[in-house]
Amino acid sequence: MASVSFVLVLSEFLPIALLPAISDSLHVATGTAGLLVVVPGLTAAVAAPLLTMASGRLDRRHVLLALAALITLSDALAALASDMAVMIAARLLLGLGVGGFWAMGAGVGGRLVPAADTGRATSLITAGISAGTVISLPLGAFIGHLAGWRTAFVSAAVASLLSLVFLSAVLPALKTTEAVSLGTLGKALRRPPVIFALLATAVVFLGHFTAYTYITPYLQQYAHFGPGGVTAVLLGYGLAGLAGNFLAGLVSGKSLRVVTTVTALLLSAAVLLLTVLTTTAGVVLLVLLWGAAFGAVPLIAQVRVIRAFPETPDASLALLVTASQTFLAVGSLVGGLLTDQHGATAAFTFGALVVLLSVLLPLRFPSAR
Repeated sequence: MASVSFVLVLSEFLPIALLPAISDSLHVATGTAGLLVVVPGLTAAVAAPLLTMASGRLDRRHVLLALAALITLSDALAALASDMAVMIAARLLLGLGVGGFWAMGAGVGGRLVPAADTGRATSLITAGISAGTVISLPLGAFIGHLAGWRTAFVSAAVASLLSLVFLSAVLPALKTTEAVSLGTLGKALRRPPVIFALLATAVVFLGHFTAYTYITPYLQQYAHFGPGGVTAVLLGYGLAGLAGNFLAGLVSGKSLRVVTTVTALLLSAAVLLLTVLTTTAGVVLLVLLWGAAFGAVPLIAQVRVIRAFPETPDASLALLVTASQTFLAVGSLVGGLLTDQHGATAAFTFGALVVLLSVLLPLRFPSAR
């Protein structure tokens, strides 16, 4: 499950490192190429609750294997794409896999191990997200520089296929005991803590991806990093994210609210300072801080929403996927418009200010904290 989490995030974020190369190859603007991040996000947002309900009481093993296969097919199609339309089609397939897998796969850790090991199993699956973040951008930048962006997608397709084979060999039957319905989703949405958790996650994702989608153009055009420098900085971002994920896991049980606030403040400050500080050392330090802060966000979001509605984890996670992927897509779209019109620093400024708003939400919704 962790390996599929890894290749899923790798596939979703791979275009971020390749936007300039893809836009040149397919003869579209950088902001238009950003649709390759927008489309799977929007598709996942719609697919998460629909696929969760449609799967009913089907064995989750078969469902998860089918979703993993979609990831492989998407990467292969993207590698062969001759124009933007084919690329969009490939990313639509990925969106289906993203939405379904996060909704039904992220919470199965407790069903695969003894009850005492549930926490470690869940953190391992979540670590696949951070590991994918570590690898996706530097791998895309490195392979894209050496052999072209299509080869990067071929590599992702091979990794996805290997993960699918591995999963099919070891994943046991996962019979579901309760089907998710519209009534279940509605019941979750009537709880103020659930609404607060979804809203807070949506705001952070909106601000983060407004900036993060265009980090490669920023590093090239404003910080003046060459291909090797971009790869190194993005690798540092990912490693910092992995550290942030595990650190958040260690301290979130003590005070989740404090961890959430500190994370948002650090993320916002790092992104905002990048618009005015372009020295090599300063940029590297701020990107590492950014990575560490956002690395904690997926874990925080999952813990929040499952605590708010523990009766049916599939339902709460489906709603979380819808909220996060919708605003991931909206953020990428807004960032693309700002980048094309005013440059990447405009996207960074807007994104940082939006993330800062998430800190104010507990003041507006005190009963839902």
